[in-house]
Amino acid sequence: MRYARILPLIGNKGLEKIQKSHVTIFGIGGVGGTAALALARMGIGKISIYDFDVVEETNLNRQVVADITTIGKMKVDVLESKIQEINPNCTVFKYSKKVTIEDIEMIEVGECDFYIDALDDVNVKVALIKRAYFDKIPLISSMGAGNRFDPTKVLISDIFKTEGDPLAKLIRSELRKLGVKKQVVVWSKEDPIKNTTRTPSSSVFVPNSFGLALAYFVIKQLLD
Repeated sequence: MRYARILPLIGNKGLEKIQKSHVTIFGIGGVGGTAALALARMGIGKISIYDFDVVEETNLNRQVVADITTIGKMKVDVLESKIQEINPNCTVFKYSKKVTIEDIEMIEVGECDFYIDALDDVNVKVALIKRAYFDKIPLISSMGAGNRFDPTKVLISDIFKTEGDPLAKLIRSELRKLGVKKQVVVWSKEDPIKNTTRTPSSSVFVPNSFGLALAYFVIKQLLD
C-alpha cells in the first residue's frame, strides 16, 4: 500500500485531511521544489505552483527539478511531471509567471488551505506576509538559505525571533512599518558565509532542508 509507512504516523483520518487539502507554493527553486515533492509524497490532494524560470545548469547542485535532461525546460512543467510520477492522484495547477504584488492582492481567502512563500523578491514577500497577517491567510515563509552550508542549523520560528539573517532583518523592518506583528518562517541560525560575488552561494544541504521544514510545518498544521 502506498501510504503503509505514513499511516502509523498520521492515521487514516490524517491522511484523509491531507488528501483533501490544497497547498499553493510561490517559487519552486531549491526550497519550493523540495517542499512540493515532500507534500506530494505525503499524499496532498492539490498543489498550485508558481515560477517563471527555466532549469539551468547551475541548478544541478541543489534543485529537485534539475538534471541533465531538464536543462532549458520550464520549472513548473518539470515539477508537475515529477509530482505526477510520485503521486498521480495529486492535481497540479501550474502557473509559469513571475508573482507580483497584484497577484498577491487577488488571492481569495479560503480558496487554498495553506500557502508557502519561497520567493526571492523582497517586495512581493512583504506584500504576501502583510496580506496573510491581516486577512488571516495560512502562510509560512522562507528566509535566506543562500551562503549557508549546515542543514542542522535550520529552524522554524516567528520572524521576530530570528537573528543573523540579513533577509529576515530587512523583512522585519518592513513588517514593523506595516503593523505586522508575527509570521512563521523557516530560517537558519548559521551565520552567512562571506561571498565576494553578487550571486549567493548554495549547496544541496540548506535549501532542501528549508523545503522539508516548510512541508513539515504545513502538514502539521493541516493535521492539527
